[in-house]
Amino acid sequence: MSSRYREWDLQCKVYVGNLGSSASKHEIENAFGKYGQLRNVWVARNPPGFAFVEFEDRRDAEDAVRALDGSRCCGTRIRVEMSSGRSRRDDRKGRGGGGGGGRNRYRSRSPRRSRSRSRSLSRERRSRSDSRDRY
Repeated sequence: MSSRYREWDLQCKVYVGNLGSSASKHEIENAFGKYGQLRNVWVARNPPGFAFVEFEDRRDAEDAVRALDGSRCCGTRIRVEMSSGRSRRDDRKGRGGGGGGGRNRYRSRSPRRSRSRSRSLSRERRSRSDSRDRY
């Protein structure tokens, strides 16, 4: 049952990210329904924070992406983009994102930065403490 949204028409499927944990299907339907006939709305609950909306027509989906990306919905500023249909795992291996993978690209980059930063800090700390110990 939970994999049903993957069978949606990709040309009409929109990814909605940065939703608050209290995001309601009704509020999403109201916001997106202004741009065309909706076929499906699926709101993630575990983990919360994103949703998928399927339109009847690809052009309506594109209009909604242009109009609603960066707007406020469900209490937060949402990110709206055409869904790529790729999973997070595929995004990391392949082209590094697009469609629904924008959030994942950011996630996969940030740990690398923090790791290298923490390594360089720990080296500096070691060298400073070594020099203190000598005196």
